[in-house]
Amino acid sequence: MHYLTKNQDNWNAFGCDVSAELLLTTATAMANLGLRDLGYQYVILDDCWSEGRNATGYLEAIPAKFPDGMKSVADEIHALDMKFGMYSSAGIFTCARYPGSLGHETEDAQYFAEVGADYLKCKYSFHMVHRGNRFLTRCR
Repeated sequence: MHYLTKNQDNWNAFGCDVSAELLLTTATAMANLGLRDLGYQYVILDDCWSEGRNATGYLEAIPAKFPDGMKSVADEIHALDMKFGMYSSAGIFTCARYPGSLGHETEDAQYFAEVGADYLKCKYSFHMVHRGNRFLTRCR
């Protein structure tokens, strides 16, 4: 099992103020400052990136934040010899109440693979029992 020991996750510093520009600026800075050479290899996009699902049930990135799409972000991070991580929730919502993966696990797994995500940070925010509607976990 591989454990991430060195990565950059934007949540604590930026919360929902995320964009392609932020991720690519961060990845470039990490490479230029020598952090990549010290073992920092992942740039992880946390919450607040999806505007919802399209007609076929697949997640879509917020165009104003990711105008060239998520695959473009992953490709540019990979071009820096770094890895790209993304966030989702196993519940109906993420912590910030964006779409979660519950009931869409297959579509979401395909989406993360198609855009080139190397790592998935998945939490149990707003996880619901399939037979009921009681929240099992809550976010701050």
